[in-house]
Amino acid sequence: MEHVDAYCERLGPGLWAEPLNALSNAAFLVAAAWLWWRYRPGPASLRALPVLLALVGLGSLSFHTLATTLTNWFDVGFIALYVVWYLAVFTHHHLGVPWSRAWWAIPLFLVFAVVSAPLGALVPGGSGIYLAPFTALVVITAVAAARRRPWHDLAAAAAVFAVSVTLRTLDEPLCAAWPTGTHYAWHALNAVVLYLVARQVIRSRRPADRP
Repeated sequence: MEHVDAYCERLGPGLWAEPLNALSNAAFLVAAAWLWWRYRPGPASLRALPVLLALVGLGSLSFHTLATTLTNWFDVGFIALYVVWYLAVFTHHHLGVPWSRAWWAIPLFLVFAVVSAPLGALVPGGSGIYLAPFTALVVITAVAAARRRPWHDLAAAAAVFAVSVTLRTLDEPLCAAWPTGTHYAWHALNAVVLYLVARQVIRSRRPADRP
């Protein structure tokens, strides 16, 4: 299987060639465990969030250890799955849109991701793929605020996301001066982002959705 050398820390093909990038994925697992233990998400649609959060960490761990084309798909795929699932869950539980219409958030996002891809391609380091999720986060924060729904965790997540994407983008440019790179900081901060957005929708779902 083709070996993928995508980040500053990796200097060879070994399983532990990216120790910081690999171990920092523990942040996703800790965030998932705390989300489940602290907030006990009720409906299955919300219980899926900490499960998907853990899968994001495991997918990323597989890539930063094995570093193959297949594990790269695991890494990107679980993040994409978390994003689209969250958008549907947010639309239903946070905004009160029936499931029959809440699912439309997913194809709308995918269309936007395709349309914005040429602009994202201008962002170095492959970070342009996160332009659509970042824009979606800003939009749902604004929508929640406009509808007087809880939005502070979403705004905090957007701010942290901006920093995390910046650090991800700087991984290669700073490689000569910072041999470990900065990708592990992306993991740690992105775990915070995914935790905050999940906590927001779990804590503030509409009364009609509660048991």
